[in-house]
Amino acid sequence: MRMASLLASATEMVCALGLEDHLVAISHECDYPPEVLDRPRVSRPRFDPAGLPSGAIDAAVRQAMARYGAVYQLDEERLRAVGPDLILTQAVCAVCAVPTSLAEQAAQVLGAGVRVVSLDAHTVADILEAIRVVATVAGVPERGEQVVASLEQRLGRARRAGGGADRPGVLAIEWLDPPFVPGHWVPEMIELAGGRCLAGARGRPSRQVSWDELAVLDPEVLIVMPCGFGLARAREEAETHAAELLRVAPRALEGAQAFVVDGSAYFNRSGPRVVDGVEILAALLHPDRMPTVDLAGRAEAL
Repeated sequence: MRMASLLASATEMVCALGLEDHLVAISHECDYPPEVLDRPRVSRPRFDPAGLPSGAIDAAVRQAMARYGAVYQLDEERLRAVGPDLILTQAVCAVCAVPTSLAEQAAQVLGAGVRVVSLDAHTVADILEAIRVVATVAGVPERGEQVVASLEQRLGRARRAGGGADRPGVLAIEWLDPPFVPGHWVPEMIELAGGRCLAGARGRPSRQVSWDELAVLDPEVLIVMPCGFGLARAREEAETHAAELLRVAPRALEGAQAFVVDGSAYFNRSGPRVVDGVEILAALLHPDRMPTVDLAGRAEAL
């Protein structure tokens, strides 16, 4: 089977299943694992986000959606050259990754026999099921069950670590200009890690809010996880918006319970490393109960 992944989390699933030799193309955003980053990249954004502050990125995204109906473009010529028979994509968020509609258009150009599979996860359970789906369409369903069982064991350990402990109120912020609170699987991740998610709904889209709306929450813990940003860039954004963060989370900041995390790797994408994200959150919320979790390069105090 020849697979083209238009989704970073799908690329991670393929590799977690030991199917990397079948991967013939990846998206512009795929950055893990390193052993598949030499594959041809068959998508690109309609603007270059490098170096842009979050407000400018938000404006460029809105402009691209209004003008083109999509933030990304597919390189159909390169896709045709690699000749996939399976394209992995998503329909959860047209801003975060190449949407299913573009993949289906490309499949029509490629001709009969090309299958498009959309991995539309909104919860942690959906993410685990998506791993099973990839394994099944690849003809190795038993590998899917093995990978999912291992991830479920880790989730169980993180859940038990927070069991019986006080559950602090957590404000997670997924974008800073304008502010967004997380949806889909992230509120559930916070709950699994032993916290209470104060803003954002499980299984629902991320939501734009105002700083005034956040200022009434008084969280015990603040987690800054800008979508698509690694740890260093997340810290830059947090420092740029330090005054707003202090206004909405004074108790967390004054109590040294405010953190930045690598949102791109462990929180924003619906792949296997969401489980790492739950472990990271559990270690931040209940450090005495999760002492073995390595936070280096993954999370830092503000």
